[in-house]
Amino acid sequence: MTDYSQVNFFTDREVQDDPYPYFDWVREQGPVWQEPKYGVFMVTGHAEARDLYRDPATFPEHEEASGTYSSCNAVSGPFVKFSDPATGDDVTEFIKRYRHELPFSDQLPSFDPPNHTAHRHLLMRLITPRRLKENEDFMWSYADRLVDAFIADGSCELISQYAEPFTLTVIADLEGVPEADHSRFRDQLSTVSEANTHKPLEFLYDRFSEYIEERRAHPTDDVLSGLATATFPDGTTPEVKDAALIAANLFVGGQETTVRLLSFALRMLAERQDLQKQLRDDREKIPNFIEETLRLESPLRTQFRMARVPATLGGVHIPAGATMMLAPGACNRDPRTFENPGEFDLDRSNARQHVAFGHGIHTCAGAPLARAEGRVTLNRLLDRTSDISISEAHHGPADARRYEYLPTFFLRGLQKLYLELSPAA
Repeated sequence: MTDYSQVNFFTDREVQDDPYPYFDWVREQGPVWQEPKYGVFMVTGHAEARDLYRDPATFPEHEEASGTYSSCNAVSGPFVKFSDPATGDDVTEFIKRYRHELPFSDQLPSFDPPNHTAHRHLLMRLITPRRLKENEDFMWSYADRLVDAFIADGSCELISQYAEPFTLTVIADLEGVPEADHSRFRDQLSTVSEANTHKPLEFLYDRFSEYIEERRAHPTDDVLSGLATATFPDGTTPEVKDAALIAANLFVGGQETTVRLLSFALRMLAERQDLQKQLRDDREKIPNFIEETLRLESPLRTQFRMARVPATLGGVHIPAGATMMLAPGACNRDPRTFENPGEFDLDRSNARQHVAFGHGIHTCAGAPLARAEGRVTLNRLLDRTSDISISEAHHGPADARRYEYLPTFFLRGLQKLYLELSPAA
């Protein structure tokens, strides 16, 4: 029997492949538990996670504008430390002074109010209801184009042949990337080669900076012009780099996690013929199928916070300067909130209470987009097939499946998913 008290969550491959027995053990220690390797406070309770996400015990809603939250985002996790140790019962000023030392500290997911509030205001210029509707129209036609390429073969590797190109091109369309540039984005962002000398974010910064400068000089009525001419809530005009950062962050954030959602949803559909039949018979069940997939297999494995001041969470004292780790995949299987949490329940009434997209001010802005991509994908693949099943040649028989997962503590995702497809008559 595994001694989970000695397991290193951040490096253990068995836990990366199947984290749920470990999460169950941690939750038995309490909804908040300090793991011994790095001193990280793991949050596996659903209610405790929601409290930490919205930070309500100490700060009322009106204080969002002042930025006086008791914790700050620290997306780099537990490994990177400040050059000086944080001391005292209030490390707010210390964090301000040294925050630039943390990886990704200049990215939107790491921002706290009021900086986060101002930049998210820009982001929402890209995700208006009208733009999402236009983007969904594009999804339907593009999904067909991708399915056309493999449906006659009777099989596909879903991630490389559908999920990756679909999510990449959909987000490009949403952000108004000219169609003539779509192939360039796919070449730069979907493969790594010697010819690809730019890191993905650098490429995105460069391209979106060019687009924004062009639109500021010659505005049109397109999406990029809307972003280029947008202002912060106080009326000031963002620098080009700020607008480009927003576009690049949405592009990256709107791709990787959605790839994992689509692959887990299709694996569930292919593994469970009873569920597949229910969805074929009643497409109205697809939205809750997506929510239950997000709950059961949350693509985002961890999110981190750093305590600014001492606090108590789940009955556990958290000292100032401590790192807290939210584990959505564990929180979404908390039996105090979800009955029979390890089972997929298509009719689960509270499935949407999951925290797969976070909660509070840092709720994923692209959640409506991800849900739409899931709904379009499932509908289209059900339209175009009479049966979807797992390839036993690649993944083994039903009683001995073999799947490979991403070797990381940040994301929960399949590396490959081979499917057998029977084309619709």
